[in-house]
Amino acid sequence: MQESQFAQLYKQASVNTASPGVLVLMLYDGALQGLHKADYGFSLENPVRRNEEIHNGLMRSHHILRELQQALDLEQGDEFGDRMYALYGFWLDKIFEANVKKEKGNLEEVKQMLQDLRDTWEEMLRNSPDMKI
Repeated sequence: MQESQFAQLYKQASVNTASPGVLVLMLYDGALQGLHKADYGFSLENPVRRNEEIHNGLMRSHHILRELQQALDLEQGDEFGDRMYALYGFWLDKIFEANVKKEKGNLEEVKQMLQDLRDTWEEMLRNSPDMKI
């Protein structure tokens, strides 16, 4: 078995055994990785590779954030769900715009906000007796 297959099996086992809170943290990490991949793409000079890296990175982030947005339970009528839905929507719009135009635009702002949310989520998991990482 190749090393990449072991890594894939480990990743799959991690996802299958993670708590819902940890899964959200993993999704935030995946969305951030996509944004970092797009950042790398913006630095490339070869137009084909540049566009491909930007597109793939941004689409990864877009898909993850869209799934997080759709997973929100808006039926409870609480303010948290509505605010998170709007925040994810804002990020999705900025990511879509950057992908269409192949310009960074507000991606740095999105990346910083997402990083802040991710770090806050991790801190909440660490401090909650019911939600350990």
